[in-house]
Amino acid sequence: MFGARDHRDRPPEEGAASGLQGFAVDKTFLSSLRGILLETELALTFVIFICFTASISAYMAAALLEFFITLTFLFLYATQYYQRFDRLNWPCLDFLRCISAIIIFLVVSFAAVTSRDGAAIAAFVFGIILVSVLAYDAFKIYQTEMAPRATQGEQQ
Repeated sequence: MFGARDHRDRPPEEGAASGLQGFAVDKTFLSSLRGILLETELALTFVIFICFTASISAYMAAALLEFFITLTFLFLYATQYYQRFDRLNWPCLDFLRCISAIIIFLVVSFAAVTSRDGAAIAAFVFGIILVSVLAYDAFKIYQTEMAPRATQGEQQ
């Protein structure tokens, strides 16, 4: 019983500490097109969340949820942690994230603009910008990740 406690209280050995990579951020991903698109989506969802908080608090849940989902994808891609879950089709999940966010933000943005409040109109404008960024992101994911796999499957 004391042996296990002593093992926990000791500082880790150098070999064990160097073996743990932790969550090292891949800075090349953050400066790539994929990383910049995710960062832009994250910033726009945060701005939309702030606008909805200032005007119509009923719609802020959609922006907050999309903010956390985008933050999760950015974290997983930037730390290369998604590679540990090799059974998941990450390009397909990211494509579905973009498509569902497009639908949600189109509906919420047009519903918010009916209130004619200044912050709601700003949320509408940022929502339309976000929808265009998400559409471009979905197009790039499909073009680079999903379409080449479909043509490889047809050739075999």
